[in-house]
Amino acid sequence: MTDQATFDAIKQAVESNDVVLFMKGTPTFPQCGFSSVVVQVLDYLGVEYVATNVLENQAVREGIKTYSDWPTIPQLYVKGEFVGGCDIVKEMFESGELREFLKEKGIELEEA
Repeated sequence: MTDQATFDAIKQAVESNDVVLFMKGTPTFPQCGFSSVVVQVLDYLGVEYVATNVLENQAVREGIKTYSDWPTIPQLYVKGEFVGGCDIVKEMFESGELREFLKEKGIELEEA
């Protein structure tokens, strides 16, 4: 069960940043392969994002799963909307759908 303060902090992060990634580790040092894949996709597209390391806070680690009703981490949010985890982000990237989705949401891309 997620306490209200944790839920509010997650909601605040998701709603006050254009792109938010809840991940294991940090963008410079991902602590799991799935988080690493999402970081690589976002970095390749040149997306500016805020990353939250769920390993630093057990309440956030469990709370984000409740918040999104999604059982796994990483989790990507764009303009307050839950996009998905590693498999969804990877599939969207490979099909070109992620690039279009980000553009539609007004997110700047600086592709390599």
